[in-house]
Formats: sequence, structure tokens, C-alpha cells
Amino acid sequence: MADEKALSVASVFPAARLEDGVRFLAAVLGIEPTFVDGERWAQFDLGGARLALASGAESSGAAQVMVKVADAAGTAERLAAAGYDVAGPVAGPHEVRFSVTGPDGWSVVVYEPV
Repeated sequence: MADEKALSVASVFPAARLEDGVRFLAAVLGIEPTFVDGERWAQFDLGGARLALASGAESSGAAQVMVKVADAAGTAERLAAAGYDVAGPVAGPHEVRFSVTGPDGWSVVVYEPV
């Protein structure tokens, strides 16, 4: 069961223009982003928490929670066996991810870095 435990959680917000969102969060948080991937993704790490912005194809258009795991395939299999709607996997440039939808209709993105 220890390998099934989430490693971290991040909040992800959509950004129409990543540059504008980065400028806003940098002003609010008082720090620069720890990682920016072109016009697709930016993340801020502060006090053990991560806040990210997604734009373009990386954005679902809604705020989401991302959960980092050690074994995305095993986690997807476990969640599907429990009866949850699992979509994916999708291979991104830095991760393998899938989404899982809960009983209230909102989804969580689960990912494993590659």
C-alpha cells in the first residue's frame, strides 16, 4: 500500500495568457516561478505547496487538482477496479498522466514524472 500513497498535490488554474497569469501570481506571492515551460505551463513552489498555471492544450479550462504518484499505471488500474471513470493515459513531455472522475463529476489529474 505504501507505493499507492500520493507523493504531492498541486492546484492548477487555467490561464488565457500565461505571461499575464505569471505576472499576477508573482506579484501576489512575492516570488518568481520555479519552472516555466514556454506558453504552456508555469509553477510556483512555496512552503511545500505548488500552485501552477496551465495554458493552451495543457489547460482543461477549469481549476483542477493534480496528484503526483510513483506508479501512474498501477494507480489507474486500482482506481478503475474500484469503479471510477479513468481516462488516459496521456504521455506529456515531462510526465505520464490520466484523469479520474469522482462521484460528483469533477476530475483529478494523476501523474507520474518521467
